[in-house]
Amino acid sequence: MIEVIFLGVGEAFDEQFPNTSILIRHKTGTSPVTLLLDCGFTAPPQFWKEVPEADRLDGIWISHFHGDHYFGLPALLVRFWEEGRTKILTLLGHKGIETFVRQALDLAYPGFYERLAFPIRFVEVEPGQEVQVFGITFQAAENSHPQRDLALRIDVRQTAIYYSGDGRPTPEGMALAQGSQLVIHEAFLTEGDVPGHGTVTGAIDMARKCGASRLALVHIQRKVRRQVMERIQEFEEMARSLSLIVPEPGDKITLYPNVA
Repeated sequence: MIEVIFLGVGEAFDEQFPNTSILIRHKTGTSPVTLLLDCGFTAPPQFWKEVPEADRLDGIWISHFHGDHYFGLPALLVRFWEEGRTKILTLLGHKGIETFVRQALDLAYPGFYERLAFPIRFVEVEPGQEVQVFGITFQAAENSHPQRDLALRIDVRQTAIYYSGDGRPTPEGMALAQGSQLVIHEAFLTEGDVPGHGTVTGAIDMARKCGASRLALVHIQRKVRRQVMERIQEFEEMARSLSLIVPEPGDKITLYPNVA
């Protein structure tokens, strides 16, 4: 069983909704795994409300190095230090993840990286690789975005989740998302040709072609969100058998393994 918690669903400058950040809980046996997908500057308070224990988080995936996806890391790491974390923390992302994280921490709290009392393991995940961590298989594909962004597929115990980060779908991303139970996709605008960003109609088309069971639309432009909700019935009809949701912070989904 996998629990998906939408800590934040907003774009970078949304005054109503925190930055898009997703918490994944993989509950199996006696050692559950907790993974955070992206950690923008408004994400840490939402995380602490849901996970107050310093040692509970196992890993963080960073899709790309725009502030609303990774500038929350300094606050998260220093609070872990303040509360006495000792457990290793794994940070996953594309090439350069260690450099970017250390630069961000040094900018926010100069010299603090060396003071952290818990080890950090950096794991690079690049397209064409299968990386196994925590019993989870991580695979990535390039998305179309001004800053290099990697969409992520997570496979664990016959359950697959695809998270776009930011950007328009690409053929590589669509191939990666095939058969996912849940696609979480950026939908900055409702429709049209939007350079570097996804749309509601584009995400629906992509998820249907990939055979996904559910689609969650996130990172909707702050002035467009009302339009999306006003047209939600139209978009649900477009989605057909695909279950379409527009989550709000705190919403949760439980996924169960596909059993043939």
